[in-house]
Parts: sequence; structure tokens; C-alpha cells
Amino acid sequence: FLDRGGIAKTCDDSTRCYAFRQPTIFADYLADAGFDLMSLANNHSGDFGDKGRTSTMYNLSRVGIYHAGYASWPDTIFTKNGVRYGFCAFSPNKGTMSIHNIAEAQNIVRNLAAKVDIVIVSMHGGAEGDSADHVTRETEWFLGENRGNVYQFAHAMIDAGADVIFGSGPHVTRAIELYNDRLIAYSLGNFCTYARFNMKDKGNHGPLLKIEVDKNGRFLAGQVIGIKQPGSGGPVLDPTGRAINEMRKLSLEDFPESPLVIDRIGRILRKKS
Repeated sequence: FLDRGGIAKTCDDSTRCYAFRQPTIFADYLADAGFDLMSLANNHSGDFGDKGRTSTMYNLSRVGIYHAGYASWPDTIFTKNGVRYGFCAFSPNKGTMSIHNIAEAQNIVRNLAAKVDIVIVSMHGGAEGDSADHVTRETEWFLGENRGNVYQFAHAMIDAGADVIFGSGPHVTRAIELYNDRLIAYSLGNFCTYARFNMKDKGNHGPLLKIEVDKNGRFLAGQVIGIKQPGSGGPVLDPTGRAINEMRKLSLEDFPESPLVIDRIGRILRKKS
């Protein structure tokens, strides 16, 4: 969030490189819409340098949206409905908490787990585009950049005490997995996307998740809600449920050993034994 100023990053090819900022009043709109927690760890968080980062943190705090993910602000703790939550966020990008430094990330998670009831982790990683919808369980690369091994990272975070993992970055829907009774969503696709992005095929729809966990963070139930972006007016509900169908298919293909299944109306259930 930055109205003016800052030093924009240098782009060699303006048709493939973007420097993003949005008016600070947009923070108010997000708060009014009900957002209360945001990750700052992504490949555009440093597009306008330190001034952009500082302004973003100030305006999120101003409207009451908790946030984390910058190297200078790795985590946050908040209480909602009597439950104490810890949140941290990671990406492969400069100025953010690194998805590559698993030992450091585990230390952050352990520290949070000792203080809170539920630990939520956001990871921005993995390759991008229509061909990147599968979890490879290997290090992923995009445009020559190491985007991390999201499978290894997510499992390591749960081993350290995380309870829910939300993934972003690939711009397409990916699978969900249950590991040690904790939910991992490897990519939630696109939600509300700037008009110049390619919003055709797999990029123009995505899943929203409603997740229920017990007091110890163990997964109880969930619901996938499909949305789509028909144009520049933002997301709307998708009556075809395309994102539900894709997440169900990918989850069965990538994690056949997982005890979860998604039914045709989007309910996340445990497989019957």
C-alpha cells in the first residue's frame, strides 16, 4: 500500500515484469470486506523498496489487519473468539522470511507453538502457470529462480508445530493433503487479480477454504468454495464448481495416501476405511 514515492524495481522486459502498488485507502476496503490476516511474503512485496514495505505495514496495522512475512516482521500473534493464534509467512524472495531456510523457519514455528493455541503458516512458493498444478515433491524452478520444495517445507513446518499450511504462488489450484492430522493446501490459485494477468483457463478460478480444527490444531472438517473471475470486477461464486473438481482430482492424484477426500459439493471428508 503506497500512494506515492518509493523506488520501483527495475524491469528488463515490461511485458513480463510488474511493479505493483495500490492506494492506501484500499487497506480500508479490505478491512471492510472482512480480511483480518495477511501474508507479506511474496515476490512483489519489495516492488517499491523499503518505503513500500513500511507503508504497507503501517496501513495494515492502521485498519486492524494482522500481518507477517517480512524479514523485519516474521510473525504475529493475535486472539480471536478466545483462541490465541500465531501466524508466520515465507517465500523465496529477498526481504521476506526465506522458504529455503527450513531450520530458521522451524525455529519461528516452534517459538509460536510454545505461546499460542493454533499456528498458521503461509508459504508462497512453487512454479507458476497452467503446467504447475501438481505437487512434485521436489525443488521447483520458474524463470531460473529456485521457488523451493513446498512439499518438504510444509511437512517440516508441521513437524515443528504448525497446524494449518496455506500455499500461494503457482497462480493455479493445487492439491490438499493431511499430514499428521494437519491440513496442507498447496495452492489456492488466484482470487482477486489485476487485469493484465493472464486469466484464461486454470488461472481464472480458484478455491476458498473453510477449515475447522480442534483445540490442538487437528483437522476436523472443511469446505471448498469455488470462485471465478469473469473480468475486472473481482471474484464471484462459480456455480460450476470447477475449482472444487480440480482440487479433488489433484488431491487424489498427488496424495493417494492422504486420508482426505473432497466430495462433489466441496466437503472435505476423511476417507471411509
